[in-house]
Amino acid sequence: MSPATNLNPRGLSRRTVIVWGGAGAAAAATVGLVGCSTGTGSAPAGNDTPTEIATLADIPVGGSIVVEVAGEQVVLSQPESGTVIAFSAVCTHQGCIVAPKAKELACPCHGSRFNAETGEVIEGPAARALPSVAVTVNGTSVMTA
Repeated sequence: MSPATNLNPRGLSRRTVIVWGGAGAAAAATVGLVGCSTGTGSAPAGNDTPTEIATLADIPVGGSIVVEVAGEQVVLSQPESGTVIAFSAVCTHQGCIVAPKAKELACPCHGSRFNAETGEVIEGPAARALPSVAVTVNGTSVMTA
């Protein structure tokens, strides 16, 4: 580069450039993090109107299924006829989607196992239970709460 090339045409000090550059990076990181929220483990965000997400016939008594609710994977378990319990299907270890396996929910990534009726950890490496999701049963329909 020739000495005649001016890389700082506005005469800004090195400190000013560093401060403003850092502020811009912090703002960009904040904006980026807004879209990366992992949620609180409560019901997936959606509209306030209850929506059918399954029927009782879809869920085997003593078993579970995974459905999508407002873009999130949710486990629906029917421990006894007419009773439905729901949990986030996202493993609390590293975010893989658990799969129903008998009366358990198994993480295919690292082997964590959860109780399908309580969401509690049976075997790690996951250390936290699956967060519950509010659902209701209306007749034979399982609805968002």
